[in-house]
Amino acid sequence: MMKQKISLKGRALRYLSMREHSRAELFRKLSSHAEEGDDVDVILDWLEVNNFLSIERFSDSLVNRRSGRFGNHRILAELQSHNVDASEMGRIKSELAESETSRAVEVLFRKFPHPPLNQNERLKQSRFLQQRGFSGKSIQLALKTERTAND
Repeated sequence: MMKQKISLKGRALRYLSMREHSRAELFRKLSSHAEEGDDVDVILDWLEVNNFLSIERFSDSLVNRRSGRFGNHRILAELQSHNVDASEMGRIKSELAESETSRAVEVLFRKFPHPPLNQNERLKQSRFLQQRGFSGKSIQLALKTERTAND
């Protein structure tokens, strides 16, 4: 028995039912399945008009998935790679700024439950947070936060 071929609209709805996607990401995924005469942009416009595709929901979803592990720089860079517009980036940036230090503390304490014993360990912990996209100010405040060996 042959499998029935899924239309681009059906494929797009299936992708969106699994998780939120950006327009650029969905365009890339659908383009590989488009045949001659298919217009991916028309399908994406239809999805946006009918509120199946929303940049706000996508941004909130990505931030929610990434904020427990990464800093503002890394999250904003990922949003930028998905061609999120400037107004949405500004909204997300202001929301993330409020919680960056507390998120840095959580990430640091989860990986390093004990305070650094020397300068090398302090640098290691600082680099760990820096690689995850936390700002210098948040890293300094996280490293100054009191930890006990029992945490």
